[in-house]
Amino acid sequence: MNKKILDKAVQRYIDSNLNADVAKIALAKSPFEGISSAEIVTQINSKKKSQKKLPTWFKTASIYYPATLSIEQTSSEITAKYKSELAKGDSLIDITGGFGVDDYYFAKKVKNLTHCEINEDLSYIAEYNAAVLGTKNINFLPVDGIEYLRSASENFDTIFVDPARRSEIGKVFMLKDCTPDVAANLDMLLTKANRIIVKTAPLLDIKAGFSELKNVSEVHIVDARVRV
Repeated sequence: MNKKILDKAVQRYIDSNLNADVAKIALAKSPFEGISSAEIVTQINSKKKSQKKLPTWFKTASIYYPATLSIEQTSSEITAKYKSELAKGDSLIDITGGFGVDDYYFAKKVKNLTHCEINEDLSYIAEYNAAVLGTKNINFLPVDGIEYLRSASENFDTIFVDPARRSEIGKVFMLKDCTPDVAANLDMLLTKANRIIVKTAPLLDIKAGFSELKNVSEVHIVDARVRV
């Protein structure tokens, strides 16, 4: 996370170039010391992709954006709001925290929230943005969520997991092929919380999901029709 990007002059430049030819910006010398043209392009592209998908972030000044892939993979605000209604109890741990959109809304429903993200830079970005957005009840940890939960002494009311559906072979959708492998760690997860919310790939066959998991009580199919 390059904090120089948060300088007001840099932020104005990003906002004024949301509709510019980013290829030209990428090839040109950066107008700011300590900030590469590639970093500026990332901010422009990711902010532009957030306009419809993440309007709260887009409209808030001084938001720091991650790589565009993180924006593409994150939940839309519409679906994050929906999922937040599924949380139960006072405590929730998100073991695949990412950019933090889901947790922004979960934090409105629970008292204490733990955000685990194995990508250290993305964890810091999510923590910084949460402060900008005024969210104060999230504990951010740059750790492997599965390993943290395995060694944690405390239990949680709800666990949320959104496994990564990209691998070396491309996009995957079976739970056993995603990261983390929820099915392989299910017994451990069930000892840590009474409720587990798993976001799966749209292409996952429901019967296949049932065969990989156990104790499934609800299935929610959500389509917000937001494309980036």
